[in-house]
Amino acid sequence: MARTERKRRNSGGRTGRKQAGGQTRNEAGGPGAAVWLHGSHAALAALANPARRIRRILLTEGAARTHGEALAALPERPASNADSDADSGRPSRNLPNRAGLARFAPRARFEIVDRTEIERLLPPGAVHQGILVLADPLDPPALEDILDRAEPDSLLVVLDRVTDPQNAGAVLRSAAAFGALAVIAPKDHAPPVTGTLAKAASGALEIVPLIPVTNLARALEAIKRAGFWCLGLDSEASAPLTGAQEEGRAALVLGAEGAGLRRLTREACDGLYRLPTIPPIASLNVSNAAAVGLYELARTRGRS
Repeated sequence: MARTERKRRNSGGRTGRKQAGGQTRNEAGGPGAAVWLHGSHAALAALANPARRIRRILLTEGAARTHGEALAALPERPASNADSDADSGRPSRNLPNRAGLARFAPRARFEIVDRTEIERLLPPGAVHQGILVLADPLDPPALEDILDRAEPDSLLVVLDRVTDPQNAGAVLRSAAAFGALAVIAPKDHAPPVTGTLAKAASGALEIVPLIPVTNLARALEAIKRAGFWCLGLDSEASAPLTGAQEEGRAALVLGAEGAGLRRLTREACDGLYRLPTIPPIASLNVSNAAAVGLYELARTRGRS
């Protein structure tokens, strides 16, 4: 089948626990406020992204030895992308080329700390690998701008009320891996972009924009007008995704686990398709389903 050518958060009202340096340990998120990004992939990707405004960089001595050269090798970022009120941090003999670090984050507050200080700034059990970056949220592009730069075989991912940050982050990771332009989600029913989501995305948050939209059904109509075939995944659909749409622009539409796609979302899709699972397993976790579905769409477009 083919259709005719048709880019952090505050506490969100929740009071967090005050921690070292006056920061708050809170993963609830709220529009506009800086967020702690933890884990090597998420933190290093944010530091490499010139669009990120970096406020603080915390490293353990071990992480400084492990990542120091990689940090110092990052390209220089404009001073306007750093916190002008922060100090320049303190040097450490454990970090190679401290001058290089100052070059790419000229006004960020850089600190060598104990693991316990990092852990006090994160939710219990968060895996941080000794690196923590406080960064302002990215400004996502408008959906119209993404659609304007779409190629003839571009891919999109649309999430219908997928609110779990680990699932959403994993979907972003798959979207980046298979070259999707963006992940689109309803503004009022999407997880906040916290460190947990960024960790699950493993750096993909800096590559694939997570675009909030006010009305998902209207967004799907705009996506279709831009020449995308909207493929809804439904475990009860009769048609398999394999071979459903082997060329042209495509948007993979996925619903929340359990609830699946809402009625209006289903009706806005061009077709409903299932993955070729074998009984008794009828469906997959939404992030796994996204990975399988994107692989199939990328494969038929010669990206494998």
